[in-house]
Amino acid sequence: MVYYGQTSCDQDTERYLDVVKYVFSSYKKETPLIINTMGWVKGEGLLLLIDLIRLLSPSHVVQMDVYDWRSMPSLTPEYVHLTPGLYTKGKQQPKCQQMGWSAAESWKSSEGEGDALAPDYKLLPVYPEFPLAGNGSEARTHSGVLRDMTLLGYLGQLQYPDIGAVVPLHSLVPYQVPFSAVAVRVVHTEVAPTNMMYALNASWVGLCRIPEEIRCPAEGPVLLAQTPLCDCVGFGIVRGVDMEKKLYYILTPVPPESLRQVNCFLLGNITIPNCVLVGQHGIEGEIPYVTSDYNYNILGSGKVKKRFSKPREFVPDYT
Repeated sequence: MVYYGQTSCDQDTERYLDVVKYVFSSYKKETPLIINTMGWVKGEGLLLLIDLIRLLSPSHVVQMDVYDWRSMPSLTPEYVHLTPGLYTKGKQQPKCQQMGWSAAESWKSSEGEGDALAPDYKLLPVYPEFPLAGNGSEARTHSGVLRDMTLLGYLGQLQYPDIGAVVPLHSLVPYQVPFSAVAVRVVHTEVAPTNMMYALNASWVGLCRIPEEIRCPAEGPVLLAQTPLCDCVGFGIVRGVDMEKKLYYILTPVPPESLRQVNCFLLGNITIPNCVLVGQHGIEGEIPYVTSDYNYNILGSGKVKKRFSKPREFVPDYT
């Protein structure tokens, strides 16, 4: 498992393909493998899907579509063979489409996939008959709700099995992790070193393992200059940062035997569900990590946005 750190790959498609290749390299081909691709199938998303088919060489491609709305062409082996992807070329490429492909020409995998042989797979078209199929706005709304439910289910493993009531974050005992034990990196954007601890505090992080030895400067934490491509053993919440004792306080359900492998925290654009922070019961005064008195002119700050597809019918997607 690799922590990509974003809900969409449109801002960093090259890293997305690198992650796919890294994960796929561990497949031993001893058992069948089902690859669930994402729903971004327009524009560059379709081109990226063509790259994935060439890269992974599947035996079958199942293409889901709707009878009354054609969202994409039929992904036949002939179409994939002739059509240029985002980083790979098709067999026949018109001269008018060869402009602006310097990045594609420089992107080559170690196996040299994509251009040499025509793909050989069986296309299985499926036409689901259910309401709202293919409606992108509805899918985005519900995907946000499902994502929060998935995170809540993961955090539910932190709760004590013999206590009926939900224990808030501030009442759970965290792990203490020295600054010198882990390196940190923000995946989705650049953060100044002086603001790194602000970014980490009260954030969802991937607990990862990098092969390099961690070298800690005496005056502060270890900051990676580039995002590593490495294994992820699970996830956690940075409940607090102690700058005097140089400790991170981490809440995670990952077992201790796996945590011993962790030497890197990756912070992505995945937020803790609002209900976790707002619904901390039994607190008098201000709720930890929650404030209504804040200067929103500070770079990087902002109010929680609510996206309504149909306000009277659907739950909003909090991002």
